Amino acid sequence: MKFPLSWLKQHLDTDASLETITDALTSVGLELEGITDPSAPLKGFKTARIIEAKQHPNADKLRVCRVDTGAGEIQVVCGAPNARDGLLTILALPGMIVPNSGITLKKGEIRGEASEGMLCSSRELNLSDEHEGIMDLASDTPVGVELGDLLGLADPVIEIAVTPNRADALGVRGIARDLAAKGVGTLKPLPVPPIVAQPLPGPAISLNLPDDNRACPVFFARVIKGVTNAESPAWLKQKLQAVGLRPISALVDITNLLTLDMNRPAHVFDLAKVQGDVTIRPAQVGESLAALNGKTYALEPGMTVIADSSGVISLGGIIGGEGTGCDLDTTDVLLEIAYFDPLSTARTGRKLGILSDARYRFERGIDSGFCENGLAFATQLILDLCGGIPGPVIQAGTVPNTPRTLNLRPSRCESLGGVAIAAEEQARILTALGFGVIQSGDTLSVVPPSWRDDIEGEADLVEEILRIHGLDAIEPVSLAVEGLPPLAISPAQKRLTQLKRLLAGRGLFEAVTWSFLAKADAVAFGGGQEELAVVNPIAADLDQMRPSALPNLLAAAARNRARGVASPALFEAGPGFVSARPNGQRTIIVGVRVGEAVERTWRGTARPVDAFDAKADLFAALRLAGLNPDGMPLTRDAPAWFHPGQSGSVKLGPKQVLGHFGLLHPIVAERYDLDAAVAVFELHLEAVPLPKTKAGRARPMLKVSAFQAVQRDFAFLVDRSVEVETLLRAVRTADKALISNVAVFDVYAGKGVPEGQKSVALSITLTPMDRTLTDAEIETVATAITSAVAKATGGTLRS
Repeated sequence: MKFPLSWLKQHLDTDASLETITDALTSVGLELEGITDPSAPLKGFKTARIIEAKQHPNADKLRVCRVDTGAGEIQVVCGAPNARDGLLTILALPGMIVPNSGITLKKGEIRGEASEGMLCSSRELNLSDEHEGIMDLASDTPVGVELGDLLGLADPVIEIAVTPNRADALGVRGIARDLAAKGVGTLKPLPVPPIVAQPLPGPAISLNLPDDNRACPVFFARVIKGVTNAESPAWLKQKLQAVGLRPISALVDITNLLTLDMNRPAHVFDLAKVQGDVTIRPAQVGESLAALNGKTYALEPGMTVIADSSGVISLGGIIGGEGTGCDLDTTDVLLEIAYFDPLSTARTGRKLGILSDARYRFERGIDSGFCENGLAFATQLILDLCGGIPGPVIQAGTVPNTPRTLNLRPSRCESLGGVAIAAEEQARILTALGFGVIQSGDTLSVVPPSWRDDIEGEADLVEEILRIHGLDAIEPVSLAVEGLPPLAISPAQKRLTQLKRLLAGRGLFEAVTWSFLAKADAVAFGGGQEELAVVNPIAADLDQMRPSALPNLLAAAARNRARGVASPALFEAGPGFVSARPNGQRTIIVGVRVGEAVERTWRGTARPVDAFDAKADLFAALRLAGLNPDGMPLTRDAPAWFHPGQSGSVKLGPKQVLGHFGLLHPIVAERYDLDAAVAVFELHLEAVPLPKTKAGRARPMLKVSAFQAVQRDFAFLVDRSVEVETLLRAVRTADKALISNVAVFDVYAGKGVPEGQKSVALSITLTPMDRTLTDAEIETVATAITSAVAKATGGTLRS
């Protein structure tokens, strides 16, 4: 929300400094985002008078001007047709930057004549589109004055962040009310203008609104005839431009002013373009709207529309229609002020992808009690700026009945917020914020105003009091409770922290992504159940709870590659959702490596990531969690988004899946525009049992022997169809006490190996814990290994 300081002071009577005001805004929960000076781009541009403008001796369309700067005389060559003796205009000197073009001015010669500056048009200064000549100022304008001061642009523009529950702070009036309650000033009275309605010639307009219309419970309108729509006055254009809006015409600018000033969206229809009576109803199948933004929207049944006999002319609470929009030829208008339901407005806006100032306010819940008075303010502005004759108020529906009484125990400020505030001060703060307050014994009976639908209980009232009193008045208190042991994290929390550190140490960057995603992505990764659809998503493409962080990480990796990070490596530890039941959320650690595992250097060529990189990450995590993945079964049944021939699953027993690893399926990689190798692992953390250790004792992660380890190499001939993992598992089971490591160092098929077979060479390490092995013991283990391999695979030692 942006507003100039001068605009705020139209509602707030204060002598406070800018710093005091901005500090107070943050203190009451309207956090300061920034302060800008609209006059900054015009710094140094000053008024000047052309003393003499004579024809350039070498150019028909140029004039050589002698210019009074207020500090002396200079010569400027100018091509403007209106450059003349005595003209007061704006001068830019060498070294200054022209706002419109970004050009830095320099001294120079133009066709042989020296030019020591530039005389400026309005467009060159970004003040308007006028560029037929240089600026022509009033004859009594003093020379040497800064343009920003002359135009009143030296007015700081304040920008604040407004939380979703504070729709009332989306108008300058609401912001002033908070500051007045804080004690920064006094809220100026805002009397409702008395509108003298008159009977108008021609057929009357009727409003048709179905009973119990929750999407639009009340609709006010008024016909105003004989208006003159033209360019807005300078003060109005200046206000809108200060907050980034483009002035269009007086009628349109008035509605924008009302929206920003009082948080009261309004709309004006060109009455001559409205056919018959006006109906507020749900959209019907096949209807569409050509909107004011130049786009045409196909409407879905149930969307709230405003229609006449020709069809839809506006989308309620969101955007008007192009066909009934006002232009400079408009003479009669239908002014609309209505209340539209926040949820219906948000749902429609998101489905159609329309974000307007009106929608932004309606979906947060504006003041339902300010419709008729808002109509009066809008009417008066039109009469003041455009003239015309106002007709009577036309109303359909009834204003929602919002008054509710809440009980507040003053002691709750201290018990909930940690600050003792006198009951009288609590009542003062609430009254200053517009609440009705009646003291009844030890309790305050509080009626929230119509612009604060977010106030639902006693805790909300405490929050209002605390933010005005000052959150900085809350003294910090230790979380430690006397008599209780200090807070400690659980073993599961400690393990998760350790796993994150491990993966970061392996070169992966931790990411935190949304817990939801587009339904199509959820379906592609095993999710998309109807029960996991988000009822009110923050965006149309974030409408489903995610089954895993993997799709979001892939999208993040693709964004990184698009921005020049060739080999992103990311991981995320977070929730995945399989159902809407209480146990339907699980913790999954997902890692993604894209591109090269080893970069090209003078020592060797680059190597792309592969399935074994993902396997190494997963196995390292399992080892830290206290498991030995080397002895666990590996299967080929990884989910469909993995490469079918370069992936696997790790299991604890025949059915309990701990995780998956491998390359990403090429079709899935293409879906995310990843044109390099993608290695992925998933660890289902809750399937990994926590170590069973006694309190105060750490579970050993690595056995260290005081005796000499023995390494032996074996080469087995097995059928080509035999998976190496089957061979490794057989070797490990031959003697679990002595065999500490098994590694494959060669796989060969070809000359010297029988047809249909392959040679697999293994390096096997024997680590005794209580003695040095004898040759006979080593030979016994070797025989056991050979027998185990023969039994499991039919393999034999290669001679």
